[in-house]
Amino acid sequence: MYIVMLGAPGTGKGTIGKILSNDLDLVHISTGDIFREQINKGTELGKKIQGYIENGALVPDDVVIETVQTRLLEEDVSNGAILDGFPRTATQAEALREFLKQNKPGAKRVAIELDVPDDEIIERIVNRLICTNKSCGAIYNKKTKPPKQENVCDICGSELKRRDDDNKETVTKRLGIYHQNSKDLIDFYRKNNALYSIYPKNLDKAVEEIKNFLEEYKFNIVRK
Repeated sequence: MYIVMLGAPGTGKGTIGKILSNDLDLVHISTGDIFREQINKGTELGKKIQGYIENGALVPDDVVIETVQTRLLEEDVSNGAILDGFPRTATQAEALREFLKQNKPGAKRVAIELDVPDDEIIERIVNRLICTNKSCGAIYNKKTKPPKQENVCDICGSELKRRDDDNKETVTKRLGIYHQNSKDLIDFYRKNNALYSIYPKNLDKAVEEIKNFLEEYKFNIVRK
């Protein structure tokens, strides 16, 4: 099964995606991870991506699609994957559907939308602390999940910091862009009977409900 994680920044896509990855034994991959992998390998695709990033431009749909499709042909994702950050547009979603039809004809696909109110997202992000140890990357929240020792990671002992762009003004702008760009994408999956929306107020409960839905979806799939 190929599971697309949808949701605005700060909804917990990465956290829930990684939990599902472990519980369902599916590789968790993000567009950013794929981009970095191609750049580090020095592939022609990686050089294209690096060019856009260095010039401060968005990577266009055709390059994003090519990048993800290349990754989805690798052996470790032959039985499915958790996709975090792709697709971001209806064009990318259509390309993913056609790719799976041609290359993985028996594959099931579904989108999980984490639907969280904007004011709650802003509250989460402005209070977010991230471990500076990149190999750890643990995430805390000053109010809802504070570290045992102020600004020190419980797991590895490294310093915790807030990202410079984790402020109300920047987050509000990012949410506006997300809502503007995501409408057609969410409509695409809704019209294709492949969308499950959930408000993940409680992490453990949300994960359990998503897993229950995925189990039922396996036996009640409608493909279009």
